[in-house]
Amino acid sequence: MRVLGIETSCDETSAAIVSGTPEAISLDSLVILSQDVHRLFGGVVPEIASRQHLTGIVPAVNAALRDAGVTMGDLDAIAVTHAPGLVGALLVGTSYAKAMAFAHGKPVVPVHHLEGHLFATLLEHPDAKPPFTALLVSGGHTLLLDVPEWGRYQLLGQTRDDAVGEAFDKVAKLLGLPYPGGRPVEQLAATGESPSHGHPHHFARPMLRRRAVIGDEDYYDCSFSGLKTAVLHAVRHADKSGTLEADKPSIARGFQDAVIETLVEKVYRAAKAHRRGRVVLGGGVACNGALQLAMRERFAGRGGQVFAPSPRLATDNAAMIAAAGLFRVLRGEHAEPTMTATASLPIPGMF
Repeated sequence: MRVLGIETSCDETSAAIVSGTPEAISLDSLVILSQDVHRLFGGVVPEIASRQHLTGIVPAVNAALRDAGVTMGDLDAIAVTHAPGLVGALLVGTSYAKAMAFAHGKPVVPVHHLEGHLFATLLEHPDAKPPFTALLVSGGHTLLLDVPEWGRYQLLGQTRDDAVGEAFDKVAKLLGLPYPGGRPVEQLAATGESPSHGHPHHFARPMLRRRAVIGDEDYYDCSFSGLKTAVLHAVRHADKSGTLEADKPSIARGFQDAVIETLVEKVYRAAKAHRRGRVVLGGGVACNGALQLAMRERFAGRGGQVFAPSPRLATDNAAMIAAAGLFRVLRGEHAEPTMTATASLPIPGMF
């Protein structure tokens, strides 16, 4: 089975070819065209993203086919992200995929973007397979899931306000760092000492009550808006005191420590409650080295395995869409001609 994947949900135009089965999957090619123009605006501009996808989708698909050494005739299906994301951007990918499928007599398989992130790690780590606890952390999403098997996903918790990646971006802006903010904040935090309790840059861990028990509303959920506000006050105080430049590493470290401790504890609670020995991270924030290290250290004591994608597969990419599409097409699924883009949609199989 050989599948072409297409991803255009936000600001990456990507195409990839995978082959095999979900148990033995091979990544044959991957092309990612990133739209750096959005750095000028400090965030993604939907209209510009859509126009850039129109320009880049044909070269991306052609390059993916060429790199894999195949033609459209060699494909068994075309998988495409249809939700969630920017509607205009998604429409470019879904329209192109349906047209190509019709022209070449191939089935087109709609893939949920977040389900794709669950499959991304499998492309590099064959043991990253169900059952496992999953943490999806990106600029738009923060979800904690229990995954008993592919296609069945139990939502345990999620952010009640800002996604983790969004919080990183906003803190980066407060500290005068470039967009996107994840990597710059991580690099700056690495140069700062971890603030101890009582230090002005030791921020409270949001929704992390030590006496919380299963069934409490905040046991698995997260919240990052208050942490972001705490950073804002710290930045303003340091600026007023004339110590902002010297305090930036400490502020970044304090923010990152608070985020990581919160996420690690939530994942640990979920894995323990559901008796999962494997943890899979997905999404752009999953490539944060400090997060991966803290997660592995926490689970080392109970013999748990933590799997995380490389930066190339942590970002939005078509390889993960093709992998999820491979699973779906092997179940006999395909899209109807009326399939279209959707800005918001639950992961199929969520319970």
